[in-house]
Amino acid sequence: MARLESKKGLILGIANEHSIAYGCARALHAAGAELAITYLNAKAEPYVRPLAEGLDSPLILPCDVTAPGQLEAVFAAIGARWGRLDFVMHCIAYAPKADLHGRVTDCSKDGFALAMDVSVHSFVRAARLAEPLMGGGGCLLSMTYYGAEKVVDFYNLMGPVKAALEATTRSLAAELGAEGIRVNTLSPGPLKTRAASGIEHFDELMEKAAAKAPEHRLVTIEDVGALAAFLVSDEATSITGDTIYVDAGYHVVD
Repeated sequence: MARLESKKGLILGIANEHSIAYGCARALHAAGAELAITYLNAKAEPYVRPLAEGLDSPLILPCDVTAPGQLEAVFAAIGARWGRLDFVMHCIAYAPKADLHGRVTDCSKDGFALAMDVSVHSFVRAARLAEPLMGGGGCLLSMTYYGAEKVVDFYNLMGPVKAALEATTRSLAAELGAEGIRVNTLSPGPLKTRAASGIEHFDELMEKAAAKAPEHRLVTIEDVGALAAFLVSDEATSITGDTIYVDAGYHVVD
């Protein structure tokens, strides 16, 4: 297991105990990291706060990236509490249902812009805010999906959005590498999470993924968390700018 006892990090995107972000948070905490954890709003807080408290998080903060100042307030609180930051785990994505369930051809300008803002630009903003706290280097991680690379039935608008996230990862890695800040995106196979439930016919997508993957199974949030812990660790200091698959081999089979 990766050793993270001296590291402090921020987890963005836990919705409940089934979230990929929570699987990552558990793995990072088990490896010794101290975590700041956010929740979307007052409605989400009762689901997230007990999980964060169970991980001994000293900072449990609201963060709606569409609300002016909230992301900035999170980083200000981290600066005041710790004065530094070693990693950020960004597990946030959103598209309006009408745009997500329709053709990309038909998506609205506002829906496309909102999906890009929440799912991609908030990662850019987090990188910019984390940079001054990572004087000794650090690690930025986000979550993508195979639908960024190939057309996946019913993934629709999120395909172009996740493709933009992967391209953004490469740009951030190139720009921040001289400061010792590594930037990668993880590409899990389909998991049954709250976010994924918004995709039409998602159960069918999962069945196809399990049948197609060389290991003939779906991955778990624990699988993703183990990879995240390794990437945050000092053993992964030469890995940056990559899309790293954790999908039981799903992406290698046509």
